[in-house]
Amino acid sequence: MTPNAKTDNLVLRLWFIMHRTRDVLRSCEDKVFGKYGLTAEQYGVLAVMKVLGGSVRVTDLARGLGRSANSVSMIVDRMVKAGLLRRERDRRDRRTVRVSVTNKGEVAFRPATVAGLELIREITSPLSYEDKRTFVSLHEVVKHKALQYVNPEADIEEMGRNDITNRPDLVKRLRQYLSTSTGEG
Repeated sequence: MTPNAKTDNLVLRLWFIMHRTRDVLRSCEDKVFGKYGLTAEQYGVLAVMKVLGGSVRVTDLARGLGRSANSVSMIVDRMVKAGLLRRERDRRDRRTVRVSVTNKGEVAFRPATVAGLELIREITSPLSYEDKRTFVSLHEVVKHKALQYVNPEADIEEMGRNDITNRPDLVKRLRQYLSTSTGEG
């Protein structure tokens, strides 16, 4: 086997494992969040909305999710029909539509967040703390390179700073839903 073939085999295996892991994790999330009437996709929308705070524009929600505004708009449509979100016209700019979480969405989000954390703990339990730090670091490198590929003209450093996963208040905002749901203080 040539050195390139050996490297290619490893790279292809890595690629398939990354995709398969994402797919299996999504199935795990659907199973857990389904108990609260949510899909993993819907939970993700609610979580990003909680991090962004209040009512948000679909374009901001799309940016937070790393998806196109059109695809997020379709998800939002389904969530509005399910009673999880409501649409409202912006008071200052009537052309702008904002979405906010309904009481039904709140009621589903809180226990789903607790269950989601338990899932994350269980799935990552075989990794040591240092393994988890390394895993995060390596995934950041791959994500950075993928962002460069998708948008070579963009300021990738700026995109990284604006990425919702790099927000200093991300965990703090989600933790408030854990503490109010579990009685933790």
